[in-house]
Parts: sequence; C-alpha cells; structure tokens
Amino acid sequence: MSQQMPFQIASPTPAVKKLLIINLTIWIVFLVIIENLILSQPYITMYFGLIPQTMIENFFAWQPVTYMFLHSLNPMHVLFNMMSLWFFGTELEARWGQRLFLIYYFFTGIGAALFYLLGVALVGMAKGMAPIVYTQPVVGASGAVFGILLAYGLLFGDRTIYFFGAFPMLAKYFVALIGAIEVISLLSNGLTGAIANLAHIGGLVSGMIFLFTYTKLQQTRWKKGGDTRRKLKLVVNREDPKEPKYWN
Repeated sequence: MSQQMPFQIASPTPAVKKLLIINLTIWIVFLVIIENLILSQPYITMYFGLIPQTMIENFFAWQPVTYMFLHSLNPMHVLFNMMSLWFFGTELEARWGQRLFLIYYFFTGIGAALFYLLGVALVGMAKGMAPIVYTQPVVGASGAVFGILLAYGLLFGDRTIYFFGAFPMLAKYFVALIGAIEVISLLSNGLTGAIANLAHIGGLVSGMIFLFTYTKLQQTRWKKGGDTRRKLKLVVNREDPKEPKYWN
C-alpha cells in the first residue's frame, strides 16, 4: 500500500532565504522604524505601494514590483506571507532551481498587481466613477505567495497539509479551497474589503498562465530535439538544484 508523503518544513533555499531577509529588513527598518516611528507619515507606503491612481495617472512604473516588498504594520501580515514563502517556496526552488523560481515569483507578483489594476479600472469604467480603492495603497507579497501556493498544489498535490494546523488535507485540495475562499470573499466584499482579494486571485491566474506557457514551451523544445516521449501535464525541471487600508 502506498503512503502519501506528509508536508515537511525544510531549511530555506538560497533565493527564498534572500527574499525572507529583504522583506523582513524592509519591514523592520523602513516601515516600522523610519516610516512609523520617525516620520509618522506613510511616505514610503504611498510612494512604493501599489496605488491605481498614481500608476494610471502618473505612471509610477516601479510600484508593481516594489509593492511586493512592503507590508502593513500588522506583524501577522508579514509573518503569514514570509512563513508561506518559506514553507512552500523552498520545495519549489529545490525542484526548479533558483533562476526559474525567481522568474516565477516576480512574474506572479507583478501579474497580480496588473490583474488588480485592470480590475479596478474595469470597475471604475462600469460604474462611471473611480472606486474607493483607486487612491488606496496595496502592499504585500501575497500575490506572489498565492502563485507559489498554486504551483505547490499542482506539483506536490498529494502532500498532506494540516489546514489551520489541525485538519489534514491534500495540498491540491488545500489550494483549491484557498482559491474558492478568495473568489467568495471578492464576490461578497467587492473591492471594499480590507484585504485585496483581487490581487490574490491575480496571483493564481498569473501562476496558471506561467505554468501553462512554460510547459508548452518545454514540450515544443523537446519535440524539436527528437524527444517525443515526454508528455508533460505539469511544469517540471530537469535540475534539482501609516497602515494602508488595503493589503494583500
């Protein structure tokens, strides 16, 4: 009888470790100390967070990248994101290698930001007026983290994860449940909730786009090389190597 492999926490891989250090350093030094204690004004968050108004009207093109490295002053926000990055990203990097993992991380994080901006713009056009979130900053690495969760659920779907630390379920069902919760939350709260559910969904969608496209490219490359035996269903790799109102 085969036994399902349980989820295990491993030491962070090189890219994951660097991302953890960068995110935690920025949160402690720039947000908690400089912005909150010294400046007492959210200058850093308003300039580097993701704000639809400044992106669309002023084209602050760096915001879809920099927002990923900012978090709210709520320590649970940065803690949850960093723990998820560590627990799930480590195994992905071990499977894919550092280069592909970082490409995927930034693709899903930036993709989540663009998905969010598009959603806000469409809602504004449909209603004939800008929604309240048009001028509010979104911060957090959750878009990229949700992309990581998606990849983990696809690649390691039979791993057992303890939901809320008590209820065992397979990783693929865990990711499906998380995605369903985000969709329901978005439909219930729209864009007015305290959590940017639309950006979370954008991370999932971006992850699907990346995984599908990358797999197709790999299949095409192997077919051109004469390797017709590979029929990939998932992305694999041959190597083993002040507080913003809206956050994600």
